[in-house]
Amino acid sequence: MPRKILVTSALPYANGSIHLGHLVEYIQTDIWVRFQKMRGNTCHYVCADDTHGTPIMLRAEKEGITPEQLIARVWQEHYADFTAFHVEFDNYGSTNSSENRVCAETIYKSLKSKGLIEVRSIEQFYDPVKNMFLPDRFIKGECPKCHAKDQYGDNCEVCGAAYAPTELINPYSAVSGAKPELRNSDHYFFKLSSATCQQFLREWTRSGSLQPEAANKMQEWLGTEGENKLSDWDISRDAPYFGFEIPDAPGKYFYVWLDAPVGYMGSFRQLCNSKGISYDEYWKQGSDAELYHFIGKDILYFHALFWPAMLHHAGFRTPTKLFSHGFLTVNGEKMSKSRGTFITARSYIDHIKDTEYLRYYYAAKLNGTMEDIDLNLDDFVAKVNSDLIGKYINIASRCAGFISKRFDGLLGKVNSVATAEFESAFKNGEIAHCYEQRDFSRALREIMRLADVANQYIAEKKPWELAKQEGKDAELHEVCSSAMTLFRDLTLYLKPVLPELAKQVENFLNISPRSTCCFLKPNCLARLS
Repeated sequence: MPRKILVTSALPYANGSIHLGHLVEYIQTDIWVRFQKMRGNTCHYVCADDTHGTPIMLRAEKEGITPEQLIARVWQEHYADFTAFHVEFDNYGSTNSSENRVCAETIYKSLKSKGLIEVRSIEQFYDPVKNMFLPDRFIKGECPKCHAKDQYGDNCEVCGAAYAPTELINPYSAVSGAKPELRNSDHYFFKLSSATCQQFLREWTRSGSLQPEAANKMQEWLGTEGENKLSDWDISRDAPYFGFEIPDAPGKYFYVWLDAPVGYMGSFRQLCNSKGISYDEYWKQGSDAELYHFIGKDILYFHALFWPAMLHHAGFRTPTKLFSHGFLTVNGEKMSKSRGTFITARSYIDHIKDTEYLRYYYAAKLNGTMEDIDLNLDDFVAKVNSDLIGKYINIASRCAGFISKRFDGLLGKVNSVATAEFESAFKNGEIAHCYEQRDFSRALREIMRLADVANQYIAEKKPWELAKQEGKDAELHEVCSSAMTLFRDLTLYLKPVLPELAKQVENFLNISPRSTCCFLKPNCLARLS
């Protein structure tokens, strides 16, 4: 039976450009989604721009435009970048949508009705120069856990810990540089420290929904049985703030990290409304649909603790799995503007027209774990030239011309010995298994091994020499037909990674697009007639 799958990537923030580090996630997700669709599964891929918060408000103010004008412009920029890298969403929305407002308010009201929302007065940092309460990301200081310098007020980018901004050591305002003052304000808290949330999270984080290394990290944050290491989560912010006002709480707004993951639901609801899909089939508790979130390891805390707890206690289903990935380094080092290795998607597009080269290189590095991957620029060039040009394209370049010039573009008899290795690979389903497990690097190694088999066959048969010999037309036709059949099969295997090139090859070979790809199913050996 076909599976029903909903897939999301983390929402890019509407205060900056898409860069090559971001693209690790979106390319990885897109490859997996394309594979699922080729398997014949019902798979929906949704995402959205994350548009709320003080940074958006302040940037719009600086540019002399409204926040709505800013996020509309950035949405177009982000969507154009994703399209250029062939990342194909079924719906790409915005967290500043009516659908997302309804979803956020529904979750909040449900949590409140169950006694999991509490209002309490807190001391909060206030910028005496800008005359505003400071959001977490605009307070910086020393992490109270690992003592890393210049960390934001909500979580540490070095150790991943989450904390209250008042816990920072030597805090300062990132807006004005002033030393912030502590003032009292009423805030709304999700009672994450409650016994019911604690018990649920202990069970959920051990349920298999997390990668082993992520599950181990969660146990560190949760502590042992009987411990209560989680703090209640502040889900409100004071005006002025760009976001959704909390129902029945004038001047109080949902913290951006509350309505950002809810954006998955809002974006999917937009898709449901436009395509007639049942929203409840995917989000109700007990749903037989599958829900997968692809995220960076830096936001694991929010997605593995806050998000499932919110969903469960608000009466919705929780993710089937979180797929967390590592960071991107360039030439072995953290991306850096000063070293010229902080590369935006638009800069890449302006300099290297074929964006599928990067898709292939990332796929060749990804193995489904939380390990960081490195973009080595010299290795990037060598890998593309060796695999895509030297192995894959080389098959067609050595044989397609003979088919066109000598045999009116028609394939003939295919040699069963030549295709035996490929048929064995089809039967064992190894490549499909690797795609399913997000072990793309292993899948591509197997595909390139098959490309080597095809090239070896061509080298042994030497069609360029057969073409010069009298009476060898039948053998030449068989050799080239066999080689082009193998080339077609390789194209189908590479299609999740190289969708545009696959489309060009399908046009070149005059075959219909393979939207449901039988080659990725074991024991299915469809062939060109």
